[in-house]
Amino acid sequence: MRKFSLMIAGGVAALTLGGTAALADDAAGDPAAGKLVFNKCRVCHSVVKGQMKVGPSLFGVVGRTPGSLAGYKYSPAMVAFGKSGKVWDEATLDTYLAGPQTMIPKIKMFFPGLKNEKDRRDVIAYLKSLGS
Repeated sequence: MRKFSLMIAGGVAALTLGGTAALADDAAGDPAAGKLVFNKCRVCHSVVKGQMKVGPSLFGVVGRTPGSLAGYKYSPAMVAFGKSGKVWDEATLDTYLAGPQTMIPKIKMFFPGLKNEKDRRDVIAYLKSLGS
C-alpha cells in the first residue's frame, strides 16, 4: 500500500509541475499568436525600424523610453510620461495595451485597447521578438 501511495504522490507532483511549466510558458506569451493579434495595430504602426505611420515604429519598443523615438512627433502627454522615468517594459506595455487613454490621457492614440490578457501577453512577446 505504501508503494502505491508513493506512486500516486509522484504522479500528482509530476502533473502539478508540468502544469506549472505550462502556465509559465503561457504567461510569457506566444510571439506567433502575437503577430496575428498585432494585425489590429498594423493600420497605424509598423514593426520596421524607422518606418513611421500614423503612429511610431514599434521595432525595438521594449526597453525604450516612451515618447522618445526620433522622427516621430508625440503628444505632449506621451513625452511627459516618458520624462517621468517610465520605460516600455512588459508590465507597462500590458497596462497601456489594456487601455491606452486610461493610462495616459490626452495621447494621440485612439485605440480602445486589447481587453484580453492573453492577447496582450502575445503581442508583447511578438514585440520583444523583433529586437532593438
